[in-house]
Amino acid sequence: MEVETPDSYPAALGRRRALVIRVCLVIVIVGLVVSGVTAFPLREELSLGRDILNNTGLSATFPDVAFWVQRVAEGLDVTGSAYPFLAYGTDWLAFAHLAIAVAFIGPLIDPVRNVWVTIWGLIMCAGIVPLAVIAGAIRGLPIGWQLIDISFGVVAAVPLTIALVLTRRLERSNVVTAVGGTASVHHPHG
Repeated sequence: MEVETPDSYPAALGRRRALVIRVCLVIVIVGLVVSGVTAFPLREELSLGRDILNNTGLSATFPDVAFWVQRVAEGLDVTGSAYPFLAYGTDWLAFAHLAIAVAFIGPLIDPVRNVWVTIWGLIMCAGIVPLAVIAGAIRGLPIGWQLIDISFGVVAAVPLTIALVLTRRLERSNVVTAVGGTASVHHPHG
């Protein structure tokens, strides 16, 4: 026996799902923008990190971290002084993060129609793991740093998975959302 629900219930449920989807996508977009913007001033950030570790005594508590940050900061200082054009590569890395963030505007506006972007985002999150492990080992990065890089993919996969599950439910319920978050419902049986 099927329980009758008020006509407004499916629309309200669709609006709630659309809101949660959008919140999840905004989290991913903000993460990408922050990652992108902070990839521009790497030299300054590493110098600041080195200073914080040394001036607060944290370098004694975390000597391996302090050594790695010092090494990377020195590498950026040397290459930045002698070969400043190498930073152009990280500028493109920063731009790529910002461009990827823009791609998520599609599902932010219409999650069902642009579900492929959410799926693509999850595939990219999975791709971070082999990239970090393989390229990290080849480039001599410590395993801890590789795990930090992997964590970005894992963390981003959580809101993207939630968004994908809710988008599929939204799609199955035939609720179509518009930019303003309003929902209209098509009832297949009447």
